[in-house]
Amino acid sequence: MKAKLSLSQRLTLLFILLLVLCATIAGAVQLYSSMQFGNAMVQRLSANLAQQIVRSEPLMDAQGRVDRNTLKPLFDRLMTFNPSVELYVISPDGEILADAAPPGHIKRQRVALAPVEQFLNQGTMPVYGDDPRSADKHKVFSAAPLRQDGELRGYLYIILQGEELNALAENAWHKTLWSTLLWALLLVAAVGVLVAVLVRQWVTRPVNALTREASRIDQDSISAIKHLATQQTVDEPGDEVALLRNTFIELARKIASQWDELADSDRQRREFIANISHDLRTPLTSLLGYLETLSMKAATLTPEESRHYLEIALRQGHKVRHLSQELFELARLEHGAIKPQRERFALSELVSDVVQKFDLSLETRQITLQTEIPGHLPLINADLSMVERVVTNLLDNAIRHTPPGGTIRLKIWQQEERLQMEVADSGPGIDAAVREQLFVRPSALSQQATREKRGGLGLLIVKKMLELHGGGIGLVESTGGACFRFWLPCGR
Repeated sequence: MKAKLSLSQRLTLLFILLLVLCATIAGAVQLYSSMQFGNAMVQRLSANLAQQIVRSEPLMDAQGRVDRNTLKPLFDRLMTFNPSVELYVISPDGEILADAAPPGHIKRQRVALAPVEQFLNQGTMPVYGDDPRSADKHKVFSAAPLRQDGELRGYLYIILQGEELNALAENAWHKTLWSTLLWALLLVAAVGVLVAVLVRQWVTRPVNALTREASRIDQDSISAIKHLATQQTVDEPGDEVALLRNTFIELARKIASQWDELADSDRQRREFIANISHDLRTPLTSLLGYLETLSMKAATLTPEESRHYLEIALRQGHKVRHLSQELFELARLEHGAIKPQRERFALSELVSDVVQKFDLSLETRQITLQTEIPGHLPLINADLSMVERVVTNLLDNAIRHTPPGGTIRLKIWQQEERLQMEVADSGPGIDAAVREQLFVRPSALSQQATREKRGGLGLLIVKKMLELHGGGIGLVESTGGACFRFWLPCGR
């Protein structure tokens, strides 16, 4: 099996590799620069060496010829004083005419003249020329032309770093290289240990702490998430690890908040079911009671008593049906089963049609309806049946809670990009204890009196319908009676 390296080990290894690479590159550049500088210094210091030898020593006879046997003792003597150099006489076309090399050491019989001409023209140093004792190497040199009667007869060509010097330098360089390499390895090892400690302190320790916090989620999911959500974030994270920790904490807070919302929604759902069950149980019990009475005492009851019991049972049956219908409609609205079928229409015309349906009720109860509907209101883009349901519910509630001879005020106006409508009655108003629960699910923990005063689910259904259109509804403070205001965005 392949061993898996930890984050700190991988970071340390990566840093060591980068350090070795950088050290190798830096060493190579330094070595190259040092060699170039050293060769340039040697060539500058010995630039006039060939010229001085040409002036002081006879290298050609009276006829301008070069005799190898005559020059060899001279070259040997000169090389005795300076063992690091190698002397050659070359022809004008680069052929070696004379040398002092031991037999078999000359590897090429001709040298290139372009570097010689560059050197004589004082080109940028170091200038490298062909090494006659090597088939492919080039070395710094000194050169001077050999002239007789103004005619070029050849060149004195001196290699400034000969074989013996190169052998000694290479031996010393190998010793220095191994020593330097050993110290470099020790330095890299020390730096690697230091980097491992720093990486563990600054990188892997906070990452491991965050990993432990995250791993607790698998063991105790929501408790671990809530515990992580209680942690404090760093105001100004200085590195990616701190930023990652802040992100985990923010994510945990969102999950914890959503979990609480789901728990609260589930609690409300259970309370709502319990409350609806109670509200259904009461009329059902009454209905069954009167039906049992009719069944058991059918022979002894008078026709009037039987009719009275049947009317009560029928009212309770209607109440159960109405409540079950509202419950089914509310469930469909909350779960998205009902989608608005939008169309453009005038709210004022819809309100006028709804008002006509209540003309008989208004006349019977002698209630005055005051309307304030300006002309030229913009159209709305909404579901006609839903908006009609909203207006009908509010107007029906106002009529039921307004005493005979009272007044209902209905007003429509435009405010910015939405239409607003108010329905206010002159009834007894709404108790403060009931106001906060008008547009929320009824709770099974609410007092029986409060639950009876808030009515059914009509206002909650109205609110859901308006929210599907981007609107809303609220209870407005008024001096007498109840005043409801809802709004819808104008059609575009």
